[in-house]
Parts: sequence; C-alpha cells; structure tokens
Amino acid sequence: MTTPDTEAKEVEVPEVQETPALTITPVAVQTIKSLLEEKQLTDHGLRVFVAGGGCSGMQYGMAFENNPQPFDAIFEVEGIRIIVDPTSMQYIRGATVDFVESLMGGGFRIENPNAVSSCGCGSSFRTAGSEQGPGYGGGGCSSCY
Repeated sequence: MTTPDTEAKEVEVPEVQETPALTITPVAVQTIKSLLEEKQLTDHGLRVFVAGGGCSGMQYGMAFENNPQPFDAIFEVEGIRIIVDPTSMQYIRGATVDFVESLMGGGFRIENPNAVSSCGCGSSFRTAGSEQGPGYGGGGCSSCY
C-alpha cells in the first residue's frame, strides 16, 4: 500500500545545456557576411584564435580561411562557418564576438568570460593562472589611445 508520503511524484528536471563555444552577435554576423561577400570569399569561414603577445599576455585574432585543420572545432552561425583551434578554444569558450561602431571607427570586440584582466583596447587579455605580459601595468597599452 502506498501512503501519501512515499508516493512517487513526477518532477520536471530542467534540460542541461552546454555553454556554446562562441556567441556571435547579429551585428557581427552581418558585418562578417558583408566582408565575405565584398572580398568574394564565399567559400571561407572566420577563424577566431588566441596568440601570445599583447600587453596583457595574450591577444585575439581573426582571419578568413578556407582550409580548416581536422582537429579544429567548426560550427555554423547563421550561415557563417566559425573555426577555432583546440588551444584557442580553451581560452575563449563562452566568449561573445561583437562588432562595435564608435567615433574612432568600427571594429570587432570579444567579450571573454575567461579573462581576468584585459587591455583597454580589448584586443589583449590575461586568464587566471597565466603570466602577465611584459608591458602589463593594469592600465592598457599604447595602441589603446
């Protein structure tokens, strides 16, 4: 006999969702599409990568590419192929790529939840446990001005 205290109850369990590798804002998607079309690179994707350097230790990079490597992560956002190598992925997983217009001109900007500090211009960053870059003083670099 089942009592009210021991009766099994159906409980809704929320679906666990994995953090997307990268988020690309609608403005960035439109800008990337326009650049690919303008440069007649319709068979290319956008490689997003991290390289050593910059005033904070690491810097972001982007390039159009049509020859991804077998070990690259490749995903599609609104018809654009995004390519990220495994080493870069560990530093930028969960980041957002945006395109920002300002009085000084427009440019891509990466908002990275993994960065513990970044350069004033947003192109250089440092993660927890990484070495500080040679010019790191917490304030920025000469290219920020």
